[in-house]
Amino acid sequence: MSHYNNATELDKLTLGKTTNYTGEYNAKLLQAVPRSLNRNELNINQNTLPFNGEDVWYGYELSWLNAKGKPVVAVAEFKFPCTSPNLIESKSFKLYLNSFNQTVYPSMQAVEIQIQQDLSKVSAAPTEVNLSKVTQCAELVIQAQTATCLDELDITVNQYQLSPKLLTIEKTNGAVSESLVSHLLKSNCLITNQPDWASIYIDYKGNKINHSALLQYLVSFRQHNEFHEQCVERIFCDIQKYCQPEELTVYARYTRRGGLDINPFRTTTSNKAPIARTLRQ
Repeated sequence: MSHYNNATELDKLTLGKTTNYTGEYNAKLLQAVPRSLNRNELNINQNTLPFNGEDVWYGYELSWLNAKGKPVVAVAEFKFPCTSPNLIESKSFKLYLNSFNQTVYPSMQAVEIQIQQDLSKVSAAPTEVNLSKVTQCAELVIQAQTATCLDELDITVNQYQLSPKLLTIEKTNGAVSESLVSHLLKSNCLITNQPDWASIYIDYKGNKINHSALLQYLVSFRQHNEFHEQCVERIFCDIQKYCQPEELTVYARYTRRGGLDINPFRTTTSNKAPIARTLRQ
């Protein structure tokens, strides 16, 4: 996209470049991307965001050595507030987590504190970090889906480049409340063009959104290049603009890559991202 062409902030990223893995802890591997890169184009003021929310990441490839040199493994949950000035570039995050592999720590709590400090510094906002033993992650069980799935709609698709004007509302009387989901969301990495796959959940109250038009719009991301968090904010802003709901929540559950999955959550409510996991994760 043109608004990224001259973004010098992206030049330094290791994403898309040959890199070497290190097993020794190195916080300098973490790289930030300013959220303003896409928020400026969406006319989002960092000081008066049109949404609340967070980016919830899960890490499944985290290990270090205990005081006796024995490996320890853990599952990690990371929560970044959407108010943070920076997001963390995912490949740098993977390299950073792998740098713990041959590093000795006295306890899981010590690792948790170290990661929390590093992520808060790079994102420039308080970040929540929770580590769990792999046998104590009941909150990550796959939960039953209650939202109405759009994917069986018999629609004609001829637009695979982002097209927000596809969004329309139904001519009905009164507001409706709906929970919708599509598993057809696919976008591409901003730097490498690698495909990113997600299930997208949309809860809203207000004018009834045309389901077929919404699905066509979501499919139009298929050749769109943007980071996960940026795609979700774009979907949120487009629905707000073209459908004008009274309340809106947009939540994407992206499939895992490099031991990490990213799950951006944006809402006009006071709700937090639900604790769940999809089959594809």
